[in-house]
Amino acid sequence: MARDTITILRVLLVEDNPGDAVLVREALTDAPGATFALDWRSTLTEALVALSTGTYDALLLDLTLPESRGIDTLDRVRARHDGLPTLVLSGIDDEQTALAALHAGAQDYLVKGRFDGALLARALRYAIERKRARDEIEALAADLETRVAKRTAELAAANNELEALLHSLTHDLRTPLRSIHGFAELLLDEHREQLDGDGQDYLQRMVGASERLETVLDALLELSRTSRTTLRWEHIDLGAIARRVVGDQRRGWPDRRVEVTIDPDLHAVGDPRLIRIALGQLVANAFKFTRDAADPRMHIGRRNDAFFVTDNGVGFDMAFADNLFRPFQRLHADRDFEGVGIGLATAARILQRHGGRLWADSRPGEGATFWFTLDDELPEGVDG
Repeated sequence: MARDTITILRVLLVEDNPGDAVLVREALTDAPGATFALDWRSTLTEALVALSTGTYDALLLDLTLPESRGIDTLDRVRARHDGLPTLVLSGIDDEQTALAALHAGAQDYLVKGRFDGALLARALRYAIERKRARDEIEALAADLETRVAKRTAELAAANNELEALLHSLTHDLRTPLRSIHGFAELLLDEHREQLDGDGQDYLQRMVGASERLETVLDALLELSRTSRTTLRWEHIDLGAIARRVVGDQRRGWPDRRVEVTIDPDLHAVGDPRLIRIALGQLVANAFKFTRDAADPRMHIGRRNDAFFVTDNGVGFDMAFADNLFRPFQRLHADRDFEGVGIGLATAARILQRHGGRLWADSRPGEGATFWFTLDDELPEGVDG
């Protein structure tokens, strides 16, 4: 049967009064719950040498020594041995001195003549255990930091490989895609009379499908770029950006008459180019889904801490709202509303990179409101 291992705690006592040193030794000799090996030094100089050459679990320090007095004694020890649990032994029963010692890094403050062996032993054990717990936490934190750094590097490498693959695939796909598109259009232009109605319809479908795939490739590249572009932080006038993107949509839909309201004083911080892309996706959605509204309207504004783009279009069922911001997830069929399902995913990715978020509120037939958050202040360390 194995015997229990006895833990011996090594303690350095720094005390210039031999009588007090004897009392401490006797108190620890009779203390229950632990075995202490006490090493005594009568001067701070001797104590600093002992600390440099020996290994101790804790330090009992008198603040009044021949060559050092007061909190300066503690400061001199902590400057060279900051990690060692230190308890102050003092003949001064003064709360201000005790608080000053604790603020300077002492684990406890004990008044001579007012503690017994059990109290002293418990104070030492607690100080040592707190130091061990702190060391474990620091070791776990360091290990976690190393793991996070490693996983971050692995994720960055995987993202770089994915981006490289995406660029390679889109480049390699465009050449045959454009050939299919070009030859289909040539057949329609030069041999239309030789084709019956079905043949012409098949070629039209090929042209449409190739154009749609080209749009998907462009959207994927845009999503990739917004994910890796370095942010250029500055104060932005969101209202001015909104007016520009609304103008873009009016030019793209020249026959549409959409009533647009843009609130004044819409200001935030962010990368103006990326924010224009994100807001452009939300405005484009509003234009698209108000197509069949008798009196199409859109409102861009802010309520409390969130901006919004709201419309009176077809709306959607909130049961499927989680799919809105996932690439290629669409709530409406192509025959009803064209699209590839990348726009809202791109907008959400941009806002996430700015520390914001994007969410929606809607009901079928009652329009939709897209809410998003952006900060009002530049990030710390960024000049604007």
